[in-house]
Order: sequence, then C-alpha cells, then structure tokens
Amino acid sequence: MTQTAATATDPGPGGYAAARLRLLHEESLSGPPLRTGLARLTDRWLGHLLGDAPGVALVAVGGYGRGELSPRSDLDVLLLHDGRTGAPGIAALADRVWYPVWDMGLALDHSVRTPAEARKTAAADLKVHLGLLDARHLAGDPALTTALRTAAYEDWRAQAPDRLPELRELCEERARRQGELRFLLEPDLKEARGGLRDATALRAVAASWLADAPREGLEDARSLLLDTRDALHLATGRAGDRLALQEQDQVAARLGLTDADALLRGVYEAARTVSYAADVTWREVGRVLRARSGRPRLRRILGGRGGRGGFVEPERVPLAEGVVEQDGEVVLAKAARPDRDPVLPLRAAAAAARTGLPLSRHAVRRMAGAAPLPVPWPAEARDQLITLLGAGEPTVAVWEALEAEGVVSRLLPEWEHVRCRPQRNAVHRWTVDRHLVETAVRASSLTRGVGRPDLLLVAALLHDIGKGRPGDHSETGAALARDIAPRLGFGAADTDVLVTLVRHHLLLADTATRRDLDDPATIRTVTDAVGSAGTLELLHALTEADGLATGPAAWSGWRAGLVAELVRRAAAAMAGEPVPGRTEPAPPTPAEERLTAEAVRTAGPVVALGPAADETVALTVAVPDQPGVLPATAGVLALHRLTVRTAELRAVGGTLLLNWRVAAEYGSPPEAALLRGDLVRALDGTLDIAARLAEREAAYGRRRRGVAHAPARVTVAGDGSRHATVLEVRAQDAPGLLHRIGRALEDAGVWVRSAHVSTMGASAVDAFYVTGPEGVPLADGAAPEVARRVQESLGG
Repeated sequence: MTQTAATATDPGPGGYAAARLRLLHEESLSGPPLRTGLARLTDRWLGHLLGDAPGVALVAVGGYGRGELSPRSDLDVLLLHDGRTGAPGIAALADRVWYPVWDMGLALDHSVRTPAEARKTAAADLKVHLGLLDARHLAGDPALTTALRTAAYEDWRAQAPDRLPELRELCEERARRQGELRFLLEPDLKEARGGLRDATALRAVAASWLADAPREGLEDARSLLLDTRDALHLATGRAGDRLALQEQDQVAARLGLTDADALLRGVYEAARTVSYAADVTWREVGRVLRARSGRPRLRRILGGRGGRGGFVEPERVPLAEGVVEQDGEVVLAKAARPDRDPVLPLRAAAAAARTGLPLSRHAVRRMAGAAPLPVPWPAEARDQLITLLGAGEPTVAVWEALEAEGVVSRLLPEWEHVRCRPQRNAVHRWTVDRHLVETAVRASSLTRGVGRPDLLLVAALLHDIGKGRPGDHSETGAALARDIAPRLGFGAADTDVLVTLVRHHLLLADTATRRDLDDPATIRTVTDAVGSAGTLELLHALTEADGLATGPAAWSGWRAGLVAELVRRAAAAMAGEPVPGRTEPAPPTPAEERLTAEAVRTAGPVVALGPAADETVALTVAVPDQPGVLPATAGVLALHRLTVRTAELRAVGGTLLLNWRVAAEYGSPPEAALLRGDLVRALDGTLDIAARLAEREAAYGRRRRGVAHAPARVTVAGDGSRHATVLEVRAQDAPGLLHRIGRALEDAGVWVRSAHVSTMGASAVDAFYVTGPEGVPLADGAAPEVARRVQESLGG
C-alpha cells in the first residue's frame, strides 16, 4: 500500500474520495497491492461511518471480504446485529453507512441480518453461503463476525455432500450460458468458464475438506484475471467484466503488454489453468461422494484378505503396459518407470482416449518427467500418437490433461508457439491449439475413407502449426512439418505428403469457392499442387475436417458440394479421363430460353427462383442487354438481405442471363415478383440503391461500437484463367459490397463473365472473371488499373 493511502487522515467522504483517487492514479501501484490498498482504505472509511455501535458488526463478504477490491467493484457488506437493538435503531445505523456510499456513486450490495437470519438465508441461497465463506470483519463487535464465520464454515462442511453438487450445477449452467473464456474473442473475465467465478468455486470446494484443487499455477492465474479486470476498469472508467475488442489494446498497454494478442493469450492461459483445475477438482468431488454413498463397491470388509486397515485395495484393471484403470481414471501401474520408458506418456494417453477415461492428474505429473523420446521416434511411439489422435471426442480431454502439465510441448516443441494462441476471426470458434486437436477429432471419423489414416491424422494436428509466425502460415507450417515428420519417424515419401497437405490445406476450399470449376486452369491448379491421387484423397478429407472444426460459417453443404466437385474433376484429370469443362459459355437450357424470350417480349427483366438446395436458392435473371445490370441486381438482392454465393453472367442473343445462387440472411427469400419490381426501378433509376444501402449501413453503424477493419485489397490472379482475367477482392463483408464492386467494374468498362463469392464470418473473398468488351482477358497494363479502381471504390 502506498504512503498516500496509509496516511489518509480525513475519514470523511471528501478525504476518502481524494485518497481513493490518488491511489488509483498511483502509476507504480497495480495488481494485488492496488486491490489491497483500496480494500484497506475502504475498510477505514466504512468503520468510521459505523462508529461505536454495541451489538453490531460491519462485515465484508464476497470479493470485498477477500480483500480483492477492483477499481469499480461492488462493495458487498453485511450489517450484522445481535437483535437487541430495535428495528428503528438498526435502520438508522444502516442509513448512516449506506447513504454516504451511495452518495459517492459506489455500487453497494448490502444486507442487514442477525447471525441466525444470515445462516437461514445461506441455507436457502447457495450464493449467500459462498459469500459468507469469505466474511471479514470491518468494524463493530468482532465476536459477532467470528461466530458467524465459524458457523458458516461448520454448516458448509456438514452440508457439503448436498451443496457441492448444487454448486457444480451452478457452474455448469453458467458455462453453458457464458461459454468457455479461453475461446472467446470478447470474454467475460468473471462469468465465463475458467473465470473468476470458477476460481471462487474452487476455494469453496477446498473449504468443504472433501477435495482440493491443484494448487500449482492456480493463484497466479486468478491474480492475472484480477489484474486484467483492474486494467479494464481503469481503461474504461466503468464497472464491467467483459473484455471487449475495442478495449483490449488499452488494457494491454496498462498491463505493459505488447499488444491485444499478448493480452488475450495470457488471459486464455490463465483460464485454461482454472478450467483444468475445475475439471480435476469436480472429478475428485464425484469420486469422494460416490465412495461415501457406497454404490460403487463395498470398501470395508470384515478381516480376511482385505488390504491394510481392513479396506479392500482399489481394483486395478490393466489397459496397456505400465497403464491401468483405477476408480474410473487411467493411472500408472505400480511397476511403471517413466524415467526408463519414454513411450509411456503416449501409451497412457492412447489408452485413456481409447477407453474414454480421464487421465489421472497424478499420473500425468509423473509422466511429465519421463525420459525423452529418441529421434526418430520408435514405431510404437508413432503408433500410440496415431491411436490418441484417432480416438475421436475423448482425445480432447486427454490432450488437454497432457498440455496442462507441459507434456505436449516436450513431445512437440513447436506446439508451444500455438498454445492458447487467439484467432482474431469470428469464423474460428477455437484457439489455434484447440482447433488443431478438434481437426484431428473430425478427421478421425473420415479415416475409413482414405488409404493412409495415419497421415491424415498427423496432417490434421499440424496443418496450422505455422500460425503466429512471420509469413504465410501455410508455407511456414510446411517448413515446420518437414522438420517434424522425420522426427516422428516418417520416411521421406510420407514426409513429402505431409508437407504437401500442410502447405495446401486451404487449396481445395479456396479454389472451389473462388474459381470457375469449368475453367481447365482451375483444375490444373489443384493437380499440379497435389501431385497424386492418394494425396488428393487425403487433402479432401483434411479440408472437410478443417472446415468442420472451424465452425458453421466455414463449412456447409454448399461449400462441401463445391469441394467434392472440384476433387472429382481433379481426380479425373489425374486418371487421364475427360474432365467436364468449357471455354465458351454454355448454350441456354430450354428454361433459360423461355426466360430470355420473355425478357425480349416485355423489354424488361424476368426473374425466376428455383427450389432450395441446402441453404441456397437458384436465382435466374434475364434482362435486355444494357449497362448496370450487375450492380443493379446485386443491389436489389442486398436490399432484400439475400447473400450471393456464386454468380455467372453471359450474353444470350440480345439479353443478359444471370445464373446466381443466393441465401436468405433471415427467413425465406422474397417472391420473384417483388425482386423483379425492384429490379425494374433500379434499372430505370427510380430506386436509388446506393442511398438505400447507405441509410441501412448508417443505422446499423449507430447500433454497434466502432471497430477498425483492415482496408479492402484487390489483386490480379496472374494464373487464374486462360480465358479471362481473375480479380480477387478481399474486404470486410457489408450490405451492398457486391453492388459497389459491380458499379466499379461497370465504370471501368469491363465485362464480368462470372463471380465466385465466399463469405467467412465478417470477411468476404470474391473472385471475378472479367474480360474486355471484345471478350478476351485484359491486357497486362489494364488489369492492375482496373484492380486499383475497384479498390478505391471500396475505400482501400
């Protein structure tokens, strides 16, 4: 505590406010000393407000009771009285304390009770009981506080078999509502799983004497979360526990960190420590309660061949060499020697994942000191790793147990760089390390469809290993894979395949959604990269596993269908079979001919909606050839909240024919007649699409906090096609984005042959196949100029 806080002599509101302000602005004070200083300063002030009052005690509970007072924390205070003072007198005492606190603008959670009333309330309300476990005397009669605290602990221990399951359900319900802190881009430091509430719950479990949480690193993790909340309060000037994106740089700076990513990574690591401690602790609570209930087996026997003290030795079921099951956990056999058996950690992990049992924390800690594996790994070690990765969902818990004790980083040093690394992309639901494990889990269900399941599973584990390092993560990851694979014992040919899979793990999804599958150059891009049918098969499975593990926005039936069609065509090309494709626009179908004839007859647009397929609907538009068709159509669709997935434009006689696939942002697509009416108005200029979209964007912008986005980027794909110039647009997705791009291309005087739209969360990556008026690719000098004009139109 600073000298300023310690020597504050004026106990009144003015003196307290000034001392508190000086304390908060003391640059050299942060972390636990700041919280303790605020608590002690507040203790003295509240004690002065209470004054001399026999038979009364002022008690801090909850976080304030623990002395952890953040800059904007609530004051949780209980006015305890022995019942001898009448109600009017107690009310006057309460007013004497509460009103000055309110006048200061401080949040106050207060109550007035006798000890008997406090115990009765705690018996009915678990949260009240938890608060009393942290009761701390502030002022008045200390005997009252001591008696209540002692009774609260006695009650807690006596009621633990009933209260701990209630507490666990409370924690699980909160986790379902708030999510897992270490995977959230804007985490709630208090309420999310792995946050401060869970750390408090672990203290309560320890107070029950039934089980205790792993201590290593837990207090440091809790302190880091508290420090982050302090910095958040000071940066924003308001109470709150949610670490919003736009505040993370300020908070990082206050904590002396390089950037927001460093902040998030530290917070995620702390949350992982708390979450893992909670997993271990609640598992132990369950084991103790089951043992007390006597349901698993009768432990006490009457003499005979029982264990020492008249208890049966817990049953131990062999699972693998040096590995047994005991009490529902995977533990090491008594004869196991981790210091002499370097494969033991992988063998135990594989056994745990295969049986769906948790790894004992004690076993993992013993294995953390296992002898290092020789290089290259022996075949058994590699086989056990494959078994672990191929076990499906149980792999996650086992892997996290290994990771919590540093075993994974010992086996795979490159893992340390991706551990708890955030991904600043709403499409990704996991951190990098968890995403890699989840991809392996998804890949495990696809192993029956590939010739080399082992390569698929290892590629899933390594495909993003290059993230967080300089350069393209696919290229960096491929270089790392070339070092890792031989170390794991893979030969040169298998190493080449793994390197190819890591280097090109985005190839199929990117190509299928952003390139014209009818263009032979598209197929050649894939065949040249993968080199063999076996590698193509593995890459297809890896692409699906990666997309599924990323999240719903990254993988859908529509995207899966495009990837499958691309793979089919590439496989046919590799086998020397004819590949479907075309260099000229396909002739119109009979249905399209009817639409174009109707457009000529009416001299206006004709719109037809096809049946829904997956989440998209076919949209066909025929309109007499005229300028502005692309931006007008795209603008009308944006006004009706229809997202364009793919778009193809071609001339048929004197009409333009647009074949698009669209998805409704909300509900069902509007009627074709409504779309046609708005398209007529857009083309004749009576519907100002740009103004309407600008109004909507302005209204939307007022409802959300501003977040800076990277500027749009437009590039020319030099080898994209022999028949058109391919422009690739990367931008923040927004209503009317395709409309603005279409206007820019129209203004540049180019013809859009087809468009392939890919939206991943808030990011759009669109590819446009364009030609000059004569129908050939743009000249070398013209293409960059068109790209520049499109980028300028998007504010890039």
